[in-house]
Amino acid sequence: MTRLSVNINKIATLRNARGGNNPDVLQVALDCERFGAEGITVHPRPDERHIRYDDVRLLKATIKTELNIEGNPDDRFIKLIEEVRPHQVTLVPDAPSAITSNAGWDTIKHQAYLRELIGSLKKYTGRVSVFVDPEIKMVAGAAEAGADRIELYTEPYASQYHQDKEKAIAPYILATTEAIRLNMQINAGHDLDLHNLRYLKQHLPILHEVSIGHALICDALYYGLENTIQLYLRELK
Repeated sequence: MTRLSVNINKIATLRNARGGNNPDVLQVALDCERFGAEGITVHPRPDERHIRYDDVRLLKATIKTELNIEGNPDDRFIKLIEEVRPHQVTLVPDAPSAITSNAGWDTIKHQAYLRELIGSLKKYTGRVSVFVDPEIKMVAGAAEAGADRIELYTEPYASQYHQDKEKAIAPYILATTEAIRLNMQINAGHDLDLHNLRYLKQHLPILHEVSIGHALICDALYYGLENTIQLYLRELK
């Protein structure tokens, strides 16, 4: 079964809008675990507009499932990884001004940098995943750089899904097949929801983990958090 890691950034965005501690990010993470989530994902950004660095420290000390910290590896991010030592680090090449992640790494252009970075980060985490577009050469570049996993950037799949699902999934099948050939594990994330998740799961040979935040939290406004997590888990079975 594919593991579901819930990205709780949007919970922190809601808290930060009014100050204080409502909703309580730490309690929501614990509730997500209690409701069936098998991991918690956070993406701290330099301006701390949602998840704060102190949130990450508290989460690592409290949650029982896996903590996945994703982000652009600037100096502050790397120091956080060295301190917190999460179960997984996902390297994402987003600019500080980006609203959300919008592209994967060019693992060929940045090969030397990624190889050195991944080698140093492996001292502080169980695994390193690299966020990539569904291109065979980018998957191969991630493997050459020493990544344990790739995370496939699924926004192109999600945006094309309702027009032509077979065309939308085709590059992801090829990318996943290449990752398997290279003995890499596969994660996926971005714009996955209750409409497109099952089809993705059914058509990829292996999918170890999905991290879902925005859509899941939006669905929880209507269905409730516990029920929503169960709905997403059902799509992954």
